[in-house]
Amino acid sequence: MTVRKSFSIFLCIVILTVMGLLFFSIDSSTIGVLRHADPKLLFAAAVLVVCVWLLDSFKFITLARAAGEKLTLRQTLAVIWINYFGSAITPMQSGGGPFQIYLLYRHGVSVGKSVAITLVRTMQILFLLALVVPFSILYEPDFLGHHVVLKWFVVYVVLFMTAAVLLMFVSVLRPQWIKKGSNWCLVKLKRFGILNPGRLLCNVRKVNREIDNYGTDIRLFLSTGRVWFLLSIVFAVLHLWVYMSIMPCLIAAVGFEVRYMQCMLAESLFLFLLYFVPTPGASGAAEGGAAAVLGLFVPWNLAGVLAVAWRLISEYTGVALGTAVAVKLIGWGSVDRVMREEDESFTDTENRRENK
Repeated sequence: MTVRKSFSIFLCIVILTVMGLLFFSIDSSTIGVLRHADPKLLFAAAVLVVCVWLLDSFKFITLARAAGEKLTLRQTLAVIWINYFGSAITPMQSGGGPFQIYLLYRHGVSVGKSVAITLVRTMQILFLLALVVPFSILYEPDFLGHHVVLKWFVVYVVLFMTAAVLLMFVSVLRPQWIKKGSNWCLVKLKRFGILNPGRLLCNVRKVNREIDNYGTDIRLFLSTGRVWFLLSIVFAVLHLWVYMSIMPCLIAAVGFEVRYMQCMLAESLFLFLLYFVPTPGASGAAEGGAAAVLGLFVPWNLAGVLAVAWRLISEYTGVALGTAVAVKLIGWGSVDRVMREEDESFTDTENRRENK
């Protein structure tokens, strides 16, 4: 499937979901409440989005420094925005990584380091989202008791993060196990006709080399780059805290009491699950899920409108900027090439660098 088609699917799902949410939630009293919304708090929500971009950029800069690379704010902002675009056009938001790696590579960061940086950034988000759960439960112990579905989400988060931690330790301490698993998958892909048999050995070497580079860079984060890595965690905490404050800010803007920790708990579980929704950019589920979360704190006739507003300022603006970055720096014709695994431009250039 081409990028244009994936982007079109994303837009269609978003438009249909937004129209459905507004149609089934808005009533005669909605407009009256919105007229009395606090414009200062609405502006504050927009400012928080800009702060989210800046903090995410600082997180990239510090992770790059931990890996021995230097990036500017301008470079990392482009990487941040193109991640929104890549995530919007792929299931489970998986396409953001390849685009980030591509731009980082254009800025002089090796593929192995780019993979390590983007992977660590994603894992930081997931770990911090998971950590919000126990703190929120300690602060609001009765909240889960009133929402049984959230209990099952908590169990899912705990199981997933346990498996992720184990896999991360294995990838660093026993990389040969990861290599064997990856090579087994490549052989299976060849047998099913998905992978060209003539390129099996090339792909095996590429994967094994990148696993070695990844392990080296992860150890670099925790040794000589430890101070920068710890600073990236500080920025990651601030980034997530500011991002998760956008929804409470919108709730307060329409005049309702903000139960901050309850909102943080529900939002953290919701954001965690969005990483595993199979639609492009988690579209549909993101809008509907946001309305469900907001419905815990405001009447339903406002939940749909606030969900659309939340997605508009926190995600759609980033997608729009990311699309502009993708078209300007890469071009529509090259965007498809970036997403195809068959493209060997990274590998060829890396080989030339290694042979120098």
